[in-house]
Amino acid sequence: MGTVKNVTTKDFASEVLQSDKPVIVDFWAEWCGPCRQVAPILQEIANENADKLTVVKINIDENPDIARDYGILQIPTMNVYKGGEVVKQIIGAKPKAMLLRELDGVI
Repeated sequence: MGTVKNVTTKDFASEVLQSDKPVIVDFWAEWCGPCRQVAPILQEIANENADKLTVVKINIDENPDIARDYGILQIPTMNVYKGGEVVKQIIGAKPKAMLLRELDGVI
């Protein structure tokens, strides 16, 4: 079973950029309603695809430098990283079926 891990500026490089699996990074904040809507969907995707990918969350209020470095202007934004590079960006809360379509080719 995959778990969604909270990542900070301190462990971003080791958990995301150096991962040998694709990583979905959910940029979110406590006050963001759509972020709360997408969280359980990302947990389901993590559970169902634990062998293929990793899902992590970054609170942009607590880690503004990462959000700034990756040009995150809206939340929720999900960046997909492969080999340390962003290969896909998904902006906004979407239903699970739509997210899975967007992730086709990644998982």
